Amino acid sequence: MSVAMSDVDNRSNADVTFQKGADGVGIVTVSGAWTLRADAPGAAGILSAMGAAGTLRSIGFEASGLTGWDSTFVTAALQVIAQCKAQDIEVDQSGLPAGAQRLIALATAVPERQGARRSRSQDGFFVRVGNATIQTYKGVLDTVTFLGEATIALARFCVGRAKFRRVDLMIALEACGPKALPIVTLISVLIGLILAFVGAIQLRQFGAQLYVADLVAIAMAREMAAIMTGIIMSGRTGAAFAAQLGTMQVNEEIDAFRTLGFPPMEFLVLPRMLALIFMMPLLCIYANILGILGGAIVGVGMLGLTPTEYYIQTVNSVTLVDFGIGVFKGVVFGVVIALSGCLKGIQSGRSASAVGDAATAAVVMSIVLIIVLDGLFAVVTSLIGI
Repeated sequence: MSVAMSDVDNRSNADVTFQKGADGVGIVTVSGAWTLRADAPGAAGILSAMGAAGTLRSIGFEASGLTGWDSTFVTAALQVIAQCKAQDIEVDQSGLPAGAQRLIALATAVPERQGARRSRSQDGFFVRVGNATIQTYKGVLDTVTFLGEATIALARFCVGRAKFRRVDLMIALEACGPKALPIVTLISVLIGLILAFVGAIQLRQFGAQLYVADLVAIAMAREMAAIMTGIIMSGRTGAAFAAQLGTMQVNEEIDAFRTLGFPPMEFLVLPRMLALIFMMPLLCIYANILGILGGAIVGVGMLGLTPTEYYIQTVNSVTLVDFGIGVFKGVVFGVVIALSGCLKGIQSGRSASAVGDAATAAVVMSIVLIIVLDGLFAVVTSLIGI
């Protein structure tokens, strides 16, 4: 019995023929170019020919007439083989091209995991809202749990019972402190220059150029030094923390810590959090000094003020309370940056793209929290009159 199906497209001479012997053994003969561009018959053509032949015990392939093939042919062969296995029909693949046999063996080496294919069905509106609500609830619960564990780890450090390597703390201190000085220096000087230049344009109209020193000093001490240092450290250090812990999550190193009985919160998060708590106030003081020097460049160079006048006006305008507010903000921002970076790193998925997403989420989260907290500080200090 012979059933043939030929492609009517002039661009292809792909053809499939099926012959069935008396013993129930069928031979699938393929010829021509079985490629995507040639629009070959595919698995549908082969299965249609096999179905017209009746009951089968086994099938084989004859592919000596193939003039070309690509993944289209391999896909068709895989579909035919899967259909035959479902109907308990033996398949002899020896007649297929050697390359196709290797690809089929590779494709069938590991069974497909149940549920691995994505469903194309679209969930309803309420299902999506419910799933989003569940994910939000889990995210909030994980965040609260992380904050609680971080608080406990910090309390254990205060009483001298925290378990972490001192060398890890030293490395984190170096990364958050000395290595951050170049970028903090550049940004702080530029911020002081910008504040002084903008203030000079307005104050010059009233002959009050001297008060540029007040503007720069107060703005840097209370707001700009802490905010800009926090934003710099968010993009530099917070993202690095998230990437480091995310990579450890991918390599299952955090799971190894838990298995061996070492608390990841104390070994991994606590040194990074302590490093930013210790370094952020120092960086804020450093940024204050450089910002004021940047303002002095404009005041002395553009407005004709003497260095002595600028210094005296700065000292008279800024109090220790102003500096204290900025330094305290730096400590709080340091905690926020460390917790955001470590939280997103530990919650990272186990892929390269997930590590990048974690770093991005850490930067966004920390910057948003810094701006929100700075606004709250402004309201509170205004209410209490400082």
